[in-house]
Amino acid sequence: MARFAISILGILMAHSVSASTIFKCIKDDKIVFSQIVCPNEFKQHTIEYQLGVTTETDSDKVATKQDPLHTILNDKTISREKLLMLIKGEISRLHQENSYHEVLRSSELQKLERKRYWQEKEKNDPEHIKGIKKINEHFNSMNAINDTTIKVLSERYQQIE
Repeated sequence: MARFAISILGILMAHSVSASTIFKCIKDDKIVFSQIVCPNEFKQHTIEYQLGVTTETDSDKVATKQDPLHTILNDKTISREKLLMLIKGEISRLHQENSYHEVLRSSELQKLERKRYWQEKEKNDPEHIKGIKKINEHFNSMNAINDTTIKVLSERYQQIE
């Protein structure tokens, strides 16, 4: 009988160790801990245990994700110098991305040209011209998006400076 009780206790302890998420249900001055989601009339906090670290978050609050670009442009969140540095860094990154797009465009056009050569088609072949047009439209649209963002960031940089 003692072995049976110890086995049951061991199983319960192993089960409780594996539960990494617990819900803290709060109503008025009462607090209840549960392994299932709290009923609607309770406020709920989620307690998570992972790698020896316990974190408690208010699950009732709706997490609003903010666009990182919006955060950079909102000068209330960081200092003026840091904001200018971040904007300048983002403009530089976008210029590098445009340069990378040009490298990719060149590579894709070379690939298309090799394909045309090995299929022994003429340079004015409609399929070849259509492929060139499609590649150019794709990379032009990506560069246009980046150019628009660069323009907005540059204007914002001038306003802050």
